[in-house]
Amino acid sequence: MLKLAKTSIVALGLVGSSLVASDILATVNGKNITKQDAQAFVTAAAPQATFGELQPKEKKMIVDRLIEKVLFTELAKKEGVDKKPEFQKNIDKIKEELIVNMWMKMQMDNAIVSDSEAKSFYEKNSDKFKEPDSMKARHILVDSEQKAKDIIAQLKKLKGDALKDKFIELAKTKSTGPSGKNGGDLGKFTKAQMVPAFSKAAWELNDGEISTTPVKTKFGYHIIYLEKKIPASTVAYADVKDKIIASLKQQQFSIKIREIAKELKSKAKIVDLSTKETATK
Repeated sequence: MLKLAKTSIVALGLVGSSLVASDILATVNGKNITKQDAQAFVTAAAPQATFGELQPKEKKMIVDRLIEKVLFTELAKKEGVDKKPEFQKNIDKIKEELIVNMWMKMQMDNAIVSDSEAKSFYEKNSDKFKEPDSMKARHILVDSEQKAKDIIAQLKKLKGDALKDKFIELAKTKSTGPSGKNGGDLGKFTKAQMVPAFSKAAWELNDGEISTTPVKTKFGYHIIYLEKKIPASTVAYADVKDKIIASLKQQQFSIKIREIAKELKSKAKIVDLSTKETATK
């Protein structure tokens, strides 16, 4: 389930897009609640999440919160909260925060990294883009050595596709591990990602072979099927280009902000009392 934090007016932000009927999720006393409002709410709590991909219960919960927000806003206005001096003070603080955030975004948007700069970074830091030896394998996990031996007996005379198909079948019916339902598929992994006994046994196999003796670990007894060993390689530039550009833009932005801050401080009249206060404690 998505955990949603409390959101402020700033966090909800301003959503600038044309409104169509399909965007409206609810109306409250004539005020529309839109998909854009819901997405802003989700983004404030979980930046990578998308409202449209949430479960129906989660969507309903978010719409309910947005409905309550409209109703609470109306009630607060009726009770004169927006007329109180504290309200205006807080509005001024929010405006300052919003102005700075928008200015920061402008500086970030103005950062430019060319393809040649990104390619140069990739070539100079090729060691950062290396992937170690890895493999793709399957396993069957059982709770006794004898059960493992019985399964190996059914498999060891088979080869090629017949071996793989039978292994997948037995993994689905015999394996107690969570990967059993997927035919024992463990996906791609490196030596360091598995417990030592499992890794040692797996790396001794050739492609298309199974371990002919049970492999004991703290989880139980394993039968391993090695699909493919994958030699160490360097990630292609095209696969990391966007990440490199984003990283270099962030570096460029950080340097620019530090330089601007230094220049502004040098021209401003600043009286810093915090060091004096710390010294007296």
